[in-house]
Amino acid sequence: MTLSFASSSDPSLPLHVIAQPDLEGWLSDQPDHIPNWVRASGFTGALGQAVLIPGPEGKPEFALGGYGKATGRVRKRFPLAAVAETLPEGTYHIASGVPSEVLATECLGWLLTGYAFNRYAKQSPANARLIAPEGVDATLIEVLAQAEALTRDLVNTPTADMGPDQLQAAAEALAQEFEASCDVIRGAALLDQNFPMIHAVGRASAQDPRLIVINWGSIGPKLTLVGKGVCFDTGGLNLKPGNSMGLMKKDMGGSANVLGLARMIMALNLPLQLRVLIPAVENSVAGDAFRPGDILTSRKGLTVEINNTDAEGRLVLADALTLADEGEPDLVISMATLTGAARVAVGPDLAPFYTDDDSAADALAQAGRQAADPVWRMPFHEPYEAMIEPGIADLDNAPPGGFAGSITAALFLRRFVGNSRYMHFDIYSWQPSKVPGRSKGGLGQGPRAILTALPEILGL
Repeated sequence: MTLSFASSSDPSLPLHVIAQPDLEGWLSDQPDHIPNWVRASGFTGALGQAVLIPGPEGKPEFALGGYGKATGRVRKRFPLAAVAETLPEGTYHIASGVPSEVLATECLGWLLTGYAFNRYAKQSPANARLIAPEGVDATLIEVLAQAEALTRDLVNTPTADMGPDQLQAAAEALAQEFEASCDVIRGAALLDQNFPMIHAVGRASAQDPRLIVINWGSIGPKLTLVGKGVCFDTGGLNLKPGNSMGLMKKDMGGSANVLGLARMIMALNLPLQLRVLIPAVENSVAGDAFRPGDILTSRKGLTVEINNTDAEGRLVLADALTLADEGEPDLVISMATLTGAARVAVGPDLAPFYTDDDSAADALAQAGRQAADPVWRMPFHEPYEAMIEPGIADLDNAPPGGFAGSITAALFLRRFVGNSRYMHFDIYSWQPSKVPGRSKGGLGQGPRAILTALPEILGL
């Protein structure tokens, strides 16, 4: 799927975007036939309304799009996308009405209305195409949209077609597209090369567990992205109930998001050295599944007591984070659909993140607002460290009590990063219902904010 702007040479209709309070003033400056047509059509400027205005010969001369009221727009990430979804098929250019400070964001939302997951059944995305307005970085917006489409496709694909084998294939295809290297450590080789927790979590699956490693770039600061690639999570022997298992195809959303972010970085040819680590497993139930009460020894040498096999994501991430830290990069970022506690804390719309770097946190928060990719800082609250120390092992993978679940998971992961600046994102990667610019299903959460903040965080 290609999400891109129409050619500037294509015939197009002017689109005037009009806020609801401004409609009557705008109509007062028009010839009589235009207000008559607009009022007869029922157009009020409400958000998402659209109407074509005919010329003297009855052919469309221009279009109006409703921008609603300011109080309504703040509740939408991409208000103009509501217009794009309503306009008839055709090509348009924005003639007026979109504030310059949100023009790039609104253009991205417009392109994202063209996304549909069509692998199994035909979906109908919006067919109104947009010519890139002057003054926006059309290349950047297209890169963002196409990376988002990659992330959504990966998350939306069910595990029968997106297990560790297929996730590896997707990573290899991305690496090949941008002339990056892609190496894979799989099966028994994980034990030989000291990734015991990745192996333990994935060994019960029919598809071998593996660690996927992409390297790209040879100059600039070193950035390592670590994405949770649990392609399906039954909960293991601590089996999830059926209603909790239904969305577990999206438990590889962390890997889908880091691949989307990696695609942005490589497509924009940013001056940095990028490494992507994806522990790809399926947490299955079989005779050789890891068990509650087991104590695993990690790559770092820390021992972990397994109090719940459904807290498996932090185990595979721990081995990958240890490898990441061994390379002493300038920044390590992990992304994972890790805890339900994060959803309870901030809901599905925000991407909570953890870091000890105040300046980086400020840069991310500002970037999230700028990129229409909202993030929210959570604390590495050190008094909770005792909660992840069970006594008979160094660490507990599932502290009892249920309190501070996202924080204790983040503290667990931080134990495996000692030499590098570290950020962790506990994301949902799923849009529960369709809204303008965001189809129901898989979703990128955090990559645009990270990309926007990287120049300040890494000094690019």
